[in-house]
Amino acid sequence: MLIAAAGPNIAPVPTSSSDDRYVHGFHDSVLRSHRWRTADNSAAYLLPRLRPDAHVLDVGCGPGTITVTLADRVPEGWVVGVDSSPGVLAEAQALAVSDGRRNVRFAVGDVLRLDFDEATFDVVHAHQVLQHLGDPIAALAEMRRVCRPGGVVAARDADYGGMFWYPESEEMSRWLSLYRSVARGAGGNPDGGRRLSSWAQAAGFSQVDASASAWCFATPDERRWWGGLWAERVTQSRFAEQAVEQRLATADDLRRLADGWWRWIEHDDAVFFLLHGEVLCTP
Repeated sequence: MLIAAAGPNIAPVPTSSSDDRYVHGFHDSVLRSHRWRTADNSAAYLLPRLRPDAHVLDVGCGPGTITVTLADRVPEGWVVGVDSSPGVLAEAQALAVSDGRRNVRFAVGDVLRLDFDEATFDVVHAHQVLQHLGDPIAALAEMRRVCRPGGVVAARDADYGGMFWYPESEEMSRWLSLYRSVARGAGGNPDGGRRLSSWAQAAGFSQVDASASAWCFATPDERRWWGGLWAERVTQSRFAEQAVEQRLATADDLRRLADGWWRWIEHDDAVFFLLHGEVLCTP
């Protein structure tokens, strides 16, 4: 069932099948991270550009927590969330229904072939999407196609070369190196945050405004949450499967990396910084 809302006609979300292209996969340790994200903590750079009546497309929306909080900012408009995974979209749709959001819809979609007419949206947004694509420039060009003149295309991506932590840890240094290798082996660019401006210019935007922001995990609860996610992810997620499939690590190697994360959590002075690049692009 689709949520009642104005906007383009969208086919109902299928509830089966999944997309194995995403390097992290859809293990609960991944989705718990995604469910934490909101417009406030993940799209603050975009919020001043949202009009109350804006029509917004959220590309790679995952479980929809950013999507529905963007909908709060456009009460006279509507938001469409698209993702390649029907399973995670079913969760997003259930969230919107449970929260009573009536200006949100969800649909299966591919950022390289968006099923919308040209100039449909005032805002086209993607969070942590472009770094996973083999052709991020083509994706930005497709986002530009469906954005209206005078609108904005917004993208934010982590930069794994801009991750820092204390205290130093051999296992966590190995984890970072392994992740970057796995991501590149899957066709992505784990240091995409620093390349967003270059990609956007290559995609033909008339103006590109770049910025950066960071997440910081430092309190005991934050460390336990963030470190615990990764301790699970390095042994149980699609990332772990690909590390073994690409012969970059063994199961024993991955267990040692998980142990390193658990040890890091226990340090009272531990902190983790995660830098993101951001761009606001004018078609």
